[in-house]
Amino acid sequence: MKANIPPTVRIQTIEVTSFDRTGSERTLKGTIYATREPNNKASVMLRVDAPADLARSAYLVRENNSGDDIHIYLPAVNRTRRVTGAAVDGNLWGSDISYNDIKQLQGAFDGSGLKLEAPTQVDGQPAEVLTLTPKVGSTTKYNLIRAYIDQKTCLPLKAEFLQGADVRKLMTASTKDFKQSGPRWYPAEIVVQTPAEGTRTRVRVTGVSSGDKLSTRFFNPTSFYQ
Repeated sequence: MKANIPPTVRIQTIEVTSFDRTGSERTLKGTIYATREPNNKASVMLRVDAPADLARSAYLVRENNSGDDIHIYLPAVNRTRRVTGAAVDGNLWGSDISYNDIKQLQGAFDGSGLKLEAPTQVDGQPAEVLTLTPKVGSTTKYNLIRAYIDQKTCLPLKAEFLQGADVRKLMTASTKDFKQSGPRWYPAEIVVQTPAEGTRTRVRVTGVSSGDKLSTRFFNPTSFYQ
């Protein structure tokens, strides 16, 4: 899974479509830039193009030894602000996805308490099963994450985010949506559901390129939004 994460990645278009319990939907579109440093610390930046009320907003997440450094730029007030505390595990743009979810997926479920369980099958595909217990003091509201990893591509087919014994959030993907960019695989579509609220979010990505040299300004808190 670690080897499948490139040192840099650029997603030309990401579409995040949120569906509420009544079936109403809202779509966010943007571009993602991500890099992983030699010390294995990652930085991810999202620049929003649509809808109009969020256009030109930007989000920066940087890992460091003391925790995550998260910044948001809001063009309406022409300023950046840091995201701290419980807001780190809050939902983004009214979707079913949080900052912590993005970190876990982008970091290949890295963290303490990682265990390899007995293999199984998901939709007829052989899968490894990983369980992750978040670190003590983590801001996440989940006590366990269970991920089912496709044996061929090393991508998640399913991930369950648990509070106690209840699955509070469910992420699913299909091998038919697994694509390659060079030697690496990525999911062109995933779906995240929050069963208790009756909501779901579909994430689609297109135009993925990896290994490109990216400017450091994309990951600098003083310039990422420019």
